[in-house]
Amino acid sequence: MMTESRAGASFGGRWTYAVLVVAFLFVLMPFLFWNATWFGRPLSDAQLGKALADRAHPREIQHALTQIETRMERRDPAVGQWYPQIVALAADPVDEIRLTDAWVMGQDNRSQDFHAALVRLLADANPMVGRNAALSLVRFGDDSGHSQILAMLRPYPMPAPFAGRLDTRLKPGDVVNPGTLVAHVEVAGQSKEVRALVPGTLDRWLVTDHAEVSAGQPMLSLTPSEGMVWEALRALYLVGRTDDLADVDRFIRGADGMSPQIAQQAQATSRAIRNRASS
Repeated sequence: MMTESRAGASFGGRWTYAVLVVAFLFVLMPFLFWNATWFGRPLSDAQLGKALADRAHPREIQHALTQIETRMERRDPAVGQWYPQIVALAADPVDEIRLTDAWVMGQDNRSQDFHAALVRLLADANPMVGRNAALSLVRFGDDSGHSQILAMLRPYPMPAPFAGRLDTRLKPGDVVNPGTLVAHVEVAGQSKEVRALVPGTLDRWLVTDHAEVSAGQPMLSLTPSEGMVWEALRALYLVGRTDDLADVDRFIRGADGMSPQIAQQAQATSRAIRNRASS
């Protein structure tokens, strides 16, 4: 009986230990994932330099850029050492890096190198990169991205990336973000994915399901997301023109699914434009 009791106690101890290990892992694994993906995790100077040069891991570069942005907001003079790398990243082949880079460069409107790089990014093939560049240029007092900013208030006619037979996935009213799979296009018997380029809500398909599309042909219309409208209205508060009032005033009346803050910002932007025009 003593032997059985000891064996039972030993087994119970091992079982308790195993449960504790599993419970610890349940806590540890989310923390490790969070620590690896959270861009708010501070980086030392050495880690920043290493991350900016990590061509195999674009998210590490994005993490470094967001940390540099935080330092720029604090007016840390040491961030200047990374400015040449930031300018070089404006030509990076990864869209997400150029997107983040365009936003970060807007945080220091004293850098002429940033200014020049942002002007070049206005012509980027990715519309979100061009939009971020346009918004950042406003901080430089440069409205050369005015057309991109105004487009953020309007439905976006998303073009087909290649020619073929369209197979739609979404329906009007569905919300999309950049990267959302919206359709497939069959090209020479091969199905290729079509993903959203900008955030918004699918308003309508411009091409019938299973119809043939040509490369560059507008195939669907996306109404702008609240985030895009908010940023555009704030930018037009500073650089808006009287010709923009029709687009701005449309949001004063309120937009379906958007918060009251959008209407308030539209009112403020409209007043600012009218005041500039009358002065």
